Amino acid sequence: MGETITRGELVGLFVKISLISVASYFSMRWMLNQIDPTRKQKKSAKSKAQQQLKKLGILNPSTLSEYEIVIASHLVIPSEIQISWEDIAGLEDVIQELKETVILPIQRKDLFTSSQLTRAPKGILLHGPPGCGKTLIAKATAREAGTRFINLDVSMLTDKWYGESQKLAGAVFSLAIKLQPCIIFIDEIDSFLRARSSHDHEATAMMKAQFMALWDGLTSDPDCTVIIMGATNRPQDLDKAILRRMPATFHIGLPKLNQRVAIFSLIMEGEPTASDVDIQKLARMTDGFSGSDIRELCRNASVYRVRDYMRTGTGSRTIDGDGEEFHDALRPITMEDLTLSLEKMKKSRAHCGPPSLVNIPLD
Repeated sequence: MGETITRGELVGLFVKISLISVASYFSMRWMLNQIDPTRKQKKSAKSKAQQQLKKLGILNPSTLSEYEIVIASHLVIPSEIQISWEDIAGLEDVIQELKETVILPIQRKDLFTSSQLTRAPKGILLHGPPGCGKTLIAKATAREAGTRFINLDVSMLTDKWYGESQKLAGAVFSLAIKLQPCIIFIDEIDSFLRARSSHDHEATAMMKAQFMALWDGLTSDPDCTVIIMGATNRPQDLDKAILRRMPATFHIGLPKLNQRVAIFSLIMEGEPTASDVDIQKLARMTDGFSGSDIRELCRNASVYRVRDYMRTGTGSRTIDGDGEEFHDALRPITMEDLTLSLEKMKKSRAHCGPPSLVNIPLD
């Protein structure tokens, strides 16, 4: 006759099996974490997120999920954004419209509670050639409106583990709602939310569908102040469903003559320039240049005076109104420096494509 297992022995056996199972679970989880190639990246993201949330002083990091922590590492505090409206020249019409349609409804909600038509849009699209100030406008809007700013890196939403991308996409919205008012900025949005096709990977298609479903959830809550702002050079590649969710669209084109004058004036403000510098002439010579092209032109022109100093070892000599003499380490920027820089840029472009593309701005 076999031995009878007592109740106490049965309980002890159950406890042992439970302890072994728990130990095996945590051991396996530890091993997976150790072999995870993104482990260091996630650890760094957690540390950065905690620093940003501490600056806000409104959230305890322990209340956030591990996915929200990853997203929070891309959080930008409004006071840390160095770009303001004063740093953007030639786009006064766009700035004024953003002030009226986006910033005022956020700052003065009490004025718009009686109307659904005048509330801030949940989606804003900035489109136009590269280097024309789309990203600058997005950052300046967040600063002027006093909203939190999530500079979303689309690459972090693509995780190698099945289902993780959807959880990260969900964390973008759940974190933004906790931090509202908040702007989620997606640069090159066409690379993430381009037109869907039958060739899309299953995981990518699921992530896009979830992203749009969560986006719709924002529009159904009138008290939610979360705005998706995207920038693209190729609006024609965006999914039509995305364009529908971004009713406020702004075309940021290549600057016209008067806009180029304003850009040159802003960039050269505070810089030591010679009396022969003619901004009007420079603006006429830079037809087809973007704002970033003009900044690079001025930067390269400024380098010429550094080269002269390295060759000669002498600076410039000036006399003020009282007859006192001053010696500067570097001479002022001259018109010759700027025209040489312009010719250099045009020659570089000529080697990048046909002569007809010389005046087309490069990314």
